[in-house]
Amino acid sequence: MLSLDKVFDAQTVLKSIIRETNVVKTYGIAPDCDLYLKPENLQITGSFKVRGSAYKISQLSAEEKAKGVIACSAGNHAQGVALAATKNGIKSLICLPDSAPISKVEATKGYGAEVCLVEGVYDDAYNKAIELKEKEGYTFVHPFDDEDVIAGQGTIALEVLNDLDNIDAIVVPVGGGGLISGIAYTAKHIRPSVKVYGVQMTGAPSMYNSIHDGKIETLDTVQTVADGIAVKRPGDNTFEIVKKYVDDIALVSEDEVSSAILALIEKQKMIAEGAGAASVAAVMFNKFDLKGKRVVCIVSGGNIDVTSLSRVIDRGLMNSGRSASLLIELIDKPGQLKEISSIIADCGGNVTGVHYEKGNTESINGCFLRIEMETRDNNHVKTIKNALREAGFRTTKG
Repeated sequence: MLSLDKVFDAQTVLKSIIRETNVVKTYGIAPDCDLYLKPENLQITGSFKVRGSAYKISQLSAEEKAKGVIACSAGNHAQGVALAATKNGIKSLICLPDSAPISKVEATKGYGAEVCLVEGVYDDAYNKAIELKEKEGYTFVHPFDDEDVIAGQGTIALEVLNDLDNIDAIVVPVGGGGLISGIAYTAKHIRPSVKVYGVQMTGAPSMYNSIHDGKIETLDTVQTVADGIAVKRPGDNTFEIVKKYVDDIALVSEDEVSSAILALIEKQKMIAEGAGAASVAAVMFNKFDLKGKRVVCIVSGGNIDVTSLSRVIDRGLMNSGRSASLLIELIDKPGQLKEISSIIADCGGNVTGVHYEKGNTESINGCFLRIEMETRDNNHVKTIKNALREAGFRTTKG
């Protein structure tokens, strides 16, 4: 049974395995509240997942350890199980969805695990892992729906409460619910006044839907940049714990998470994956009433693929108005580009790209000019658009 004693035992067991990540105060990310980050992206393996998996493996019998362990994961749990198993001299086999970032697949192998790639998402990898468990006799280390795993994740709450007094709220990313279950259970038993809020993606709202409808539901598909929380169905245990101890769950969009990742990079010099930044996105975009509150966001992981990070940064820049694209319809004659460039420069914008496009325009001599710009924010983009229109140019898109 999950208990506070089990969470404290996990804290003792994990002292020689994990890195205790001290909370960090933020500046400029969420000015309406006193915001702190719990940087589990700096954890060994780059994610909180090592806590739960390492504690689970520590509780196995000698016979279970001899047969080895199997797990399924979108990547972070895989690395946690691989590291914990290798430290204990245990064989590990990890089933990962074939959509998992290459960096996570290679990191899992690097920690000593054998990897089995499965077509589909996390739930497909889970089914394959259960099949192999029955066939080979491995012990299955569940990524979230296991009381030992949940207890391991609960050690995060112990550290947060030890680091900070007078916390009003803890905001936690939610996939299957193991992280928020451990944190909510622990926090509510030690300091009941602390609010615990969960965050899911609009493209993977399994726990959100289940809690709001009062029963466990399974999504047909999930699609999100936050692969670490792309789960079709919450766990049986985690659903009950979340229902009892979590105060509310909200959804954030891809664009909001992209903006949060960019803000963490620029304001905190911190790299977070999509799942890790979901909690920060919820605070940035006012998903909960946190004005004037002391808030801790769990940045659950930092294992983002470099190519994905590049795309996310570009998207974040566009969403925040730091970069913009304008499509201008004009008459094809000399001097147009010079005049447009001068207007943009006078407004303080910086032209980074120009592309000439022929298209269907009202005039037979018409054309389109696509301008890429660096700008300060969305208001700056509006100022430039207005200046161009006042000069007689027609912006049709961007």
